[in-house]
Amino acid sequence: MKDKQLVVSAIKNGTVIDHVPATALFNVVTILKLDKLETMVTFGNNLGSKKLGKKGIIKLSEVFFKDDDINKIALVAPSAKLNIIRNYEVVEKKVVEVPDEIIGIVKCVNPKCITNNQPVTTRFSVVSKKEIKLRCHYCEKITNSENIEII
Repeated sequence: MKDKQLVVSAIKNGTVIDHVPATALFNVVTILKLDKLETMVTFGNNLGSKKLGKKGIIKLSEVFFKDDDINKIALVAPSAKLNIIRNYEVVEKKVVEVPDEIIGIVKCVNPKCITNNQPVTTRFSVVSKKEIKLRCHYCEKITNSENIEII
């Protein structure tokens, strides 16, 4: 039997999010509200990967991300890579990195924190980038990767 391969059409302009851990793919879809887009979105999950074992990939036609969105990706998929496509060519590659500070993206886990009771923008310093740990600027409560809630 001949080898068969599924071919996914290339995008002319847009972004490809690659090297997303398979377990984080749907978190990325949810966080970035990709289900609300009206442009072409293609994703694959549980694809073979030498680095991750299994990975996910998302192709977004005519979509380019702002830094805040890239920060959101880094919180749930720190190994992700972004390829910026223009006229069917990769013109830029971005390695997603967790920034030193997270502002207005994550909810504090402390129900008594001022950010959960007043109209105050959340602000966290990143304590650990490898195993995500964030310290709230206001109450100093630590939020880790298991209980991160994206606003």
